[in-house]
Amino acid sequence: MDYINEGERRIPVAARVDVVVVGGGPAGTAAAVQAGRRGASVVLIEQSGMLGGVATAGLMSHWTGETRGGIYEEILDRCMALEQSWGVVADPVTTEGADGMGTHGNRRQLINHEVLRSVLLEMCEEARVDVRLYSFASAPVMEAPATSGANPRIRGVITESKSGREAFLGRVTIDASGDGDMAAAAGAPFIKGREYDGKMQPMTDMLKVGGVDTDRVQYAPGFEDTYQIPAGDLQTVARTRIPYPAGHVLIYPTSLPGTVVLNMTNCIKVDGTKAADLVRAERTCRSQIRPIIEFMRAEVPGFEKAYLIQSSSAIGVRETRHFSGEATLNEKDILEARIFDDWVVARAHFNFDVHNLEGAGLDETGAQQKFLQRRGYTIPYGCFLPKKVDGLLIAGRCISGTHMAHSSYRVMPICANMGQAVGIAAAFAAASGIEPRAVGVPNIQAVLRDLGVDPEATVEVARKERAGFGG
Repeated sequence: MDYINEGERRIPVAARVDVVVVGGGPAGTAAAVQAGRRGASVVLIEQSGMLGGVATAGLMSHWTGETRGGIYEEILDRCMALEQSWGVVADPVTTEGADGMGTHGNRRQLINHEVLRSVLLEMCEEARVDVRLYSFASAPVMEAPATSGANPRIRGVITESKSGREAFLGRVTIDASGDGDMAAAAGAPFIKGREYDGKMQPMTDMLKVGGVDTDRVQYAPGFEDTYQIPAGDLQTVARTRIPYPAGHVLIYPTSLPGTVVLNMTNCIKVDGTKAADLVRAERTCRSQIRPIIEFMRAEVPGFEKAYLIQSSSAIGVRETRHFSGEATLNEKDILEARIFDDWVVARAHFNFDVHNLEGAGLDETGAQQKFLQRRGYTIPYGCFLPKKVDGLLIAGRCISGTHMAHSSYRVMPICANMGQAVGIAAAFAAASGIEPRAVGVPNIQAVLRDLGVDPEATVEVARKERAGFGG
């Protein structure tokens, strides 16, 4: 590879704060809001022009999965209130969820993207978070170890934007970028994808489709959901009519009349940490849009007059890095609904939603309707503490966990409450002048219980409340 030499540059320090948060998705926004509410000065850096990540730029149709208590439920309540004030009236849809547990038509879980974008900005403003949209975090600012054998320390990040190259320095940095770009660049150890071969889940462009007769549509919220159409079995026919590696049908309701969201484009064998692969995924998924719409119009009742309204403005990346933390969540922990002594996320529930790594549909290792664990699980604080770097917390799908466990905790409600936990921890660390790994977990748990997050209620709630659907 050829290189050029870049001369020394003077980079202006745009802000010195208690907490720097990278990534404005559900995890990062929740972290920033909760840290701000705890009295910390916070800057939130997001590369796109909106908050919400996959929930907004990714055009996700719903909050898939389940958790109870805290900021996730607050977001749902605030979105419902704002939608009502805007005069939005949803179709009265109720469909069984992909994991056999969820009420797919749970109105609160449907995402109105415009409403959510506004709500998240309002929450940040109320918490006095300095939101920097259109800003790409390009490198960490590092501090050498103070003593032999100590860890290097992250002091913040450098961004690129219309304002040029700037530095944002903080006492604590939270990487909620999804891929953990700053954590990786800082030297935190990780693996990519599946442990034994490095393969990662496919990428997807979501599609919002209008002109749909929703009175006649039969939704297909999971890979294992199918029904008869005039040409035969829905999923079987789709495999023959939609170009590989697409070929499954996933149909979700929305909060808007005559409108559905399709989760049907598919690109396999791509790495979301490589720009060239992201471009290839975008090209592949976009090439599938026309045949998908044509198939739906020709074969699926209710779609005869359907048309594309919008595709996601950011490709949906499901899996890349899994960081090595002080603790690692595995599939056994989820199947046993384990309650850790040092829990900071609780009452989390979802199936093993592994999209096929070799083509369309559910991977042979996944389980939706056949996922039998009906209780919520917890995530310990150590999963958010990457090894070998100080001053750093991680949140979202890149936390320390196995490939299979990740297929459950990667969903947005759980990620939002991950962000909630690390935001509280970061505020404690900044206020006390200590490292995040030195924060007393009982202090975090006390705040979380005040917010309604209580693992002792996990089993009872999970039996009464039903979880969401696949993504």
